[in-house]
Amino acid sequence: MKKLIEVRNLNIAYGGTAGWTNVVQGVSFEIARGEAFGLVGESGCGKSTVAYRLLGYGTINSLVQTGEVLFDGTDLLKLDAAALTRLRGKRIALVPQNPTTSLSPGMRVGAQIREMIATHKALPEDMAMETRIVELFALVGLPDVGHRYPHELSGGQQQRVTIAMAVACNPDLLVLDEPTTGLDVTTQRQIVQLLADLRVRIGMAMLYVTHDLALLAQIADRVGVMYAGQLVEVAPCEKLLSAPAHPYSRGLIASIPTIDGAARPGRGLRGVLRRDQISTGCKFEPRCDFATTACRTTPQTLEPVAEARAVACMRWREAVAPHFPVLVKRGEEKTAEAPARLLSVANLSLSYTRPGLFDRLLDRASPAVVRDIDLDLRTGEVLALVGESGSGKSTIARAISGRLPPGAGIIRLDGTALAPALKDRSVEELRQIQYIFQNPDASLNPRRRIRAILARPIDHFGIEVDEKALETVLDNVGLHAGYLDRFPEQLSGGERQRIAIARALLVNPKLLICDEILSALDVSVQARIVELLRALKEKHAVAMLFISHDLAVVQEFADRVAVLYHGELMQLADTATLLSKPLHPYTEMLLEAAPGLRKDHYVSRPPSAPNSMAAPGVGCPLAGRCPRQIGSLCADTRPPIQTTVNGFIRCHLTTGNLATGASPANRNDHPRQSRSVS
Repeated sequence: MKKLIEVRNLNIAYGGTAGWTNVVQGVSFEIARGEAFGLVGESGCGKSTVAYRLLGYGTINSLVQTGEVLFDGTDLLKLDAAALTRLRGKRIALVPQNPTTSLSPGMRVGAQIREMIATHKALPEDMAMETRIVELFALVGLPDVGHRYPHELSGGQQQRVTIAMAVACNPDLLVLDEPTTGLDVTTQRQIVQLLADLRVRIGMAMLYVTHDLALLAQIADRVGVMYAGQLVEVAPCEKLLSAPAHPYSRGLIASIPTIDGAARPGRGLRGVLRRDQISTGCKFEPRCDFATTACRTTPQTLEPVAEARAVACMRWREAVAPHFPVLVKRGEEKTAEAPARLLSVANLSLSYTRPGLFDRLLDRASPAVVRDIDLDLRTGEVLALVGESGSGKSTIARAISGRLPPGAGIIRLDGTALAPALKDRSVEELRQIQYIFQNPDASLNPRRRIRAILARPIDHFGIEVDEKALETVLDNVGLHAGYLDRFPEQLSGGERQRIAIARALLVNPKLLICDEILSALDVSVQARIVELLRALKEKHAVAMLFISHDLAVVQEFADRVAVLYHGELMQLADTATLLSKPLHPYTEMLLEAAPGLRKDHYVSRPPSAPNSMAAPGVGCPLAGRCPRQIGSLCADTRPPIQTTVNGFIRCHLTTGNLATGASPANRNDHPRQSRSVS
């Protein structure tokens, strides 16, 4: 196939107070027309720096020292700003990680696509502008959204809009920078399926930057693995995932949690990438299980080892794992006596809108975002709250923390009822519940050094902590003491999240609310954070409400799982039971959408948008989308709560019908209402 992109010996440095630091060294790869090439590695490895150079982007303190980036034979590094502007969007397009920052909040999304087409004069001669816009939205599965503003769309819908903008001019190359990070599993599945379909229909090439190898398995033809600014392995995707040759690739794959609770043979990655510990030889040597003295002093370069495969390792033959996908079941955990109840939530309901004048006169309540939520959490327990975007997970978490006072319900901590609003709670109650946000950028003061950021909660709660304690908590989250004097802008997204976690841990809380805290982290850092949180749970009996869309991580960590859809709890069970025997149709959908390391893993399911067949609080919110719907019963009648051995399920079908896959004999063959959630 004809080459579209050729990157040759690319070397990039970043300038700072200590001089220039090489962040990309000797990177070379190529992408053929119509090919999907994945670039994977941990945070800070340089993959995004390389990707943005394909668009001609670079920060003010970056310098391309040597190298070429050839696009269809033209060196992009030699083009002026005007030439690059003409190229971007038309022949090379970008789908960014965060659609919120790339979409103008003051323009309707249809107008933003119109502007893109008009700027590059990319409207087909035989087509009207409005027809083209409608066609593009239909292409990404978003009919009738052109009149909406970005804030009126969900995260997954916003990302679809950015994809529609990116393909509006039929580009030759699409650069995707972590496009599904932070999205729930079903939305991830749809975005990846959409991209794969667009690639075939439009015939464009893709550079897919990610830390998620399971997603690359669904879309990439070849994968380049980066470590500390260097490519250490390039191979066909299937071969890389089944038999990785470089020790880093092997460790990266071994670190990926599995949905079935199995462990991959081989050891996961040790520690994290620290540029202050890189040796003069192989950069991976400090973390490598196969390293020798020669590795410490001999630089490794990418060398061909087989057809379409190259590795930068002198010991790749010893490291290669020919039967890597074979899984070994972990031992069953021993059950212990249930500890005391720490948190209880009863009949929690909440609405974001206030009743209007007529609503008050007619005694009508505003539509609830979450309805009748009953949960309990014991000391030292991890309860996972899972569900798609917009299901109400974060709303429940904010209500428990006091940031969003509920309209109804009671929240108790250690048996004492908490005030609904944060401002009315005592200092001790505030200390006992700590919230770790999904986006650390919004919770870290950009004008304060990390030392001051960590010191603020300590001072607020009157806790005496010395310098050694600050260094210890940083080491626990994989950072060294040198970070204390840095500003948040000098850290990667994953590093900023680790600072946010460290800040919460410093005040010794009883309950941690973790709101999608791992979604932006690579697998090695995820594993380290999970181990840290597990140690806190076991040694200090810290309880956690763990909000996540990654069911594989939930399987690794949570004791019980609560499944939420459209503001209502669908199922609650211990983790092993729920993942092995999901019962509820919605839980089955979430499990089937979880990505695996096989390209044929995904299955076809109904769309993820909440269905409007059932009125809020009347029928089942899954009505119309459920593959096992019982006529109009599900839309007309609220499903009963059925008690199970270790939880409950909300469904018109009996647990027996759900377990066997059988349908009820008649409309009346469904359970009666019962309620027990403890």
